[in-house]
Amino acid sequence: MSRIPSKAEILDWISANPTLTSKRDIAKAFGIKGSDRIDLKRLLKELEAEGHLQKRKKSYGDPDRLPPVSVLLVKAPDDNGDLFAQPLEWHGEGVEPIVLVLPRASDPALGQGDRILARLTVVHEDDHNYEARLIRRIGTNPKRLLGIFRKRSEGGRIVPIDKSAASEWMVAEDATHGARDGELVEAEQAGPKGRMGLPRARIVERLGDPSAPKAVSLIAIHQHGIPDSFPDAAVEEADKAKPMELKGRTDLRDMPLITIDPSDARDHDDACYAHADDDPKNPGGHVVWVAIADVAAYVRPGTALDREARKRGNSSYFPDRVVPMLPDRLSGDLCSLHEGVPRPCIAVRMQLDAEGNKIGHRFERALMRSAASLHYAEVQDAMDGAPNDRTGPLLDDVIKPLYAAYGALKTARAARQPLELDLPERRIILDDNGTVRSVNFRERLDAHRLIEEFMVLANVAAAETLIAKRAPQLFRVHEEPSPEKLDSLRETASAAGLTLAKGQVLQTRHLNALLNAAAGTDEAELINISTLRSMTQAYYGIENFGHFGLALRNYAHFTSPIRRYADLIVHRALVTSHGWGKDGLDPAEIEKLEQTATHISDTERRSMMAERDTTDRYLAAFLSERVGNEFTGRINGIARFGAFVKLDETGADGLVPVRSLGREFFHFDGEAGTLMGSDTGLIIAIGQQVTVRLTEATPVTGGLQLELLTIDDKPLPRGGSRSPAGRSGGKRKQAKAKRKSDKIKRKVVRKKR
Repeated sequence: MSRIPSKAEILDWISANPTLTSKRDIAKAFGIKGSDRIDLKRLLKELEAEGHLQKRKKSYGDPDRLPPVSVLLVKAPDDNGDLFAQPLEWHGEGVEPIVLVLPRASDPALGQGDRILARLTVVHEDDHNYEARLIRRIGTNPKRLLGIFRKRSEGGRIVPIDKSAASEWMVAEDATHGARDGELVEAEQAGPKGRMGLPRARIVERLGDPSAPKAVSLIAIHQHGIPDSFPDAAVEEADKAKPMELKGRTDLRDMPLITIDPSDARDHDDACYAHADDDPKNPGGHVVWVAIADVAAYVRPGTALDREARKRGNSSYFPDRVVPMLPDRLSGDLCSLHEGVPRPCIAVRMQLDAEGNKIGHRFERALMRSAASLHYAEVQDAMDGAPNDRTGPLLDDVIKPLYAAYGALKTARAARQPLELDLPERRIILDDNGTVRSVNFRERLDAHRLIEEFMVLANVAAAETLIAKRAPQLFRVHEEPSPEKLDSLRETASAAGLTLAKGQVLQTRHLNALLNAAAGTDEAELINISTLRSMTQAYYGIENFGHFGLALRNYAHFTSPIRRYADLIVHRALVTSHGWGKDGLDPAEIEKLEQTATHISDTERRSMMAERDTTDRYLAAFLSERVGNEFTGRINGIARFGAFVKLDETGADGLVPVRSLGREFFHFDGEAGTLMGSDTGLIIAIGQQVTVRLTEATPVTGGLQLELLTIDDKPLPRGGSRSPAGRSGGKRKQAKAKRKSDKIKRKVVRKKR
């Protein structure tokens, strides 16, 4: 007879073998056979009843875990000099996990009794379960700066790149981190602020050449004035925050809500769950739950945290880093819906009919515990028949019902017809040194579309609820295109042999008909780009003018309060309108709501510009080693000084200067968006296929300069003498070119028709 293991032995084995947790795996590990399996089953049931294990399908696992960002108490070094730490907010009922702290060379010294905020990684070692990397000590908030290091005989100085910085910073010899003269470095304040002399700093990261990849996003952050360090008062408030309890909330901890995000996501705003509706009055219907992190519970109006969140307006995302709207203690820990950790949320239960129309909804302030933190690709793989250890146990009861509800929502979407632009999003992949490894286009999976549809539905529910309760709120507004932009789009469509109807109230279905007619043709990208350019920019406002692009009458941002201040405002409005507590909208906030809307619309645009500049610089650095190579692309912009080309391979934008187009004068027609050669009659217009040679790539500015080789597979003709405007004959040549341009345009339109 084989020996039945103790409960402690079973728990230890499961902890060491997280992927082998079925009853069969456990029996095999301990050599349990025959009738002894009955005793093993009894032990597992007892462990489950005691809360040590949680059964998922036919496997067992620890239901509680530490969040990826946690507060730890550092212990005294052991005999080997290793630092271990105790998690201060362990929610589990089992054995407390052991955390090993792995200090970096640039980290300040840690000692027994230090409370730290750290990023954790799960490991399965003999003497510890997690490894921790320091974010910062609790109670400290050293100022960070970016600058050029200047070597001195002893130590050196840092010259900040921020022009508004008041002075240079001194660096002691033992705090240079090996930095060389002229390197771009990131440093933090060392020691208390003194009244006399230069402030002191400790270098925490060497970024090398100021034009090097790791410096790109930091320079953009400073150039665009994006705040990247938190005030002491805000950090202090975040550090004092504690996990929320169940009191006054609906208990959703047993509901298998899951988060689905990119594989590199550090915070999780939203979780979802769906099941078939058991209401006999709604045959074929679905119930969808969307739970959103309850940031309003932690960020109260008028606090230092609130002032800083409003100032930033939103998080800013770059290929190598994120500048968060909230400190790590909140964005990466207490407000993030991590797997297996109780977290406060505002949840909405939405009832759909068989065609995906929302027929009812209600909001709850709740406490949840995510059943799993999954990423898009693994969820899609599970639905496509290749589940892994994480998605397999959830496939039938959680993932498939989500896709069933999404199938109904697709039907409703097809009837509503939001704008369906086909413009792939590029993704820059960096290596560990920050160098661009590859540039590709993001794959669009049904898993992405599923989450998007659920979030849109929840945003609609929030707007409708606040309208019904007559509560002040911020709408996400997207107005219809102006008549002038529509006329320009009609001209572009007409020149391509397509039609956009006139004389009727424009709806997104009319634009979709145009896009569908262009699909699969050489003009598809031209029509998509031109349609996008005809759109107005979305913004936040207190007046409800609807969302044209989504074809929705009522829309507000509710689903991302960790990274958008607008969503936090909507959460507070829901709190006030439902009478959930005193952390809702206050009168002072309501009074300045219009001002807030304008401000956060501006910060959104600021982040977009910084992110775009960073992407341009990374692409220029990536292509700088390929100067002289030929590329295919399409013209996506025309200006008096040249033509802009989007390269097919990377999506990078480059300029073909008008001075490089041959020995002839080019007439610029702003209304038609064309350049036309006065001698050859060559017309350069948006949407044309081209072959270009890369002649210059400047990573510092992100600029690419191109030489035009072919247009629509035809070699570029060369004109005769070039006579710029203002010289003898210049005006006559311009007038002649204009008449010729108008004539050729009419011929092109007739030919296309």
